[in-house]
Amino acid sequence: MKATHDITDISLEMDNLYGKVGTPEREQFRREAYAYYMGQIVHDARKNEKITQEELANRIGADKAYISKIEKGVIEPGVGTFYRIISALGLRVEIVKAGC
Repeated sequence: MKATHDITDISLEMDNLYGKVGTPEREQFRREAYAYYMGQIVHDARKNEKITQEELANRIGADKAYISKIEKGVIEPGVGTFYRIISALGLRVEIVKAGC
């Protein structure tokens, strides 16, 4: 197999795959990617704490199906719910100025 050393501009690839920044297509991709990322954070943290989706749901006053949808990236929890989830998992969010 012949090795190639082509350099790809990731911004150009993203534009080709999901539309240019600011387009509805790119915004939809961003929302889906963000929901998936948040879901993975919740899933991994929950597994590390060795609790079930049901237990987490009870801690935040939700149901298991809601936690499942978050973890699958189907829905994106609001900021308040995300903070309740993080707190229920014994974690905290730290906000720092970029570049620090």
